[in-house]
Amino acid sequence: MPVDAVRLNFEGGGLWLLNGVIALIMFGVALDLGLEDFRHVVTSAKPVAAGLVAQYLLLPAFTFVLILILRPLPSIALGMLLVAACPGGNLSNFLTHLAKGNTALSISLTAVSTLAAIVMTPLTVTVWARLHPDTAALMREIHLDPVQMALTVLIILGIPLAAGMAFNRRFPARAASLQKPFKYFSIVFFIGFVVYLFANNYDVFVNYVRWVAVAVFIHNAAGLLAGYAVARSLRLAPRDVRAVTIEVGIRNSALGLILIFAFFDGLGGMALVAGAWGIWHIIAGLTVAAVWARRPLDATPATQGA
Repeated sequence: MPVDAVRLNFEGGGLWLLNGVIALIMFGVALDLGLEDFRHVVTSAKPVAAGLVAQYLLLPAFTFVLILILRPLPSIALGMLLVAACPGGNLSNFLTHLAKGNTALSISLTAVSTLAAIVMTPLTVTVWARLHPDTAALMREIHLDPVQMALTVLIILGIPLAAGMAFNRRFPARAASLQKPFKYFSIVFFIGFVVYLFANNYDVFVNYVRWVAVAVFIHNAAGLLAGYAVARSLRLAPRDVRAVTIEVGIRNSALGLILIFAFFDGLGGMALVAGAWGIWHIIAGLTVAAVWARRPLDATPATQGA
């Protein structure tokens, strides 16, 4: 069967469950946030700018070059561009904490990149996909509406984030008591969904993983490298280098899956890329965090002082 004829199995309301997982994760992220955090983003503009530049400019550019080198099927190439255009994932906050990085910066980056995704995700995937003849042809067949995609991202990410911030503002003591358990619960819930996705699509992953495995491995490494390179070039403090690196290497691939089914009819190559990312970036992120957790902060090759 051609790879684009493959469809991931979401029986039993799995796609609705995925929407719920993302909303839960975004609500949990927002329990750590208040308006003062966004004011802090302004005063700490350098590391935040590094993360946003790496996520929405450098990573898509790396992805485009990678597509030119690997020459994957058009649907796989489009899936790579979509994942690169997604914001950072909540798992990055947990991994940054494990890596002894700047967790507060990671949370701020996740929040800001999530808000930016309302515009940047549809804009980024549309612009870069139209630059390559194969993906441009696929985009013409699909007739993607960037405005409708922006509205979808707003509903999926923006509303839960706003609800969590409102809850934090209205019930600060309750929000503080819920932050840690909610965060760990949402991470466990997300990993559980990845296991569910893999179990429900075991044959698909086993039979077709060869189509996307190399691309996903290299692509994820490019994400980590993009974050690290920008953070190093701006001479960020070691804790900030770790936060930015992990933030860029961990994508919200669950959002990517939802957008693929909402706007690309679950196109096989795209769905396989997003599904494989959802599994692999957990493994890669845990590996990076474990290595950094064993190294003193002064061992991170960056100059102190942002």
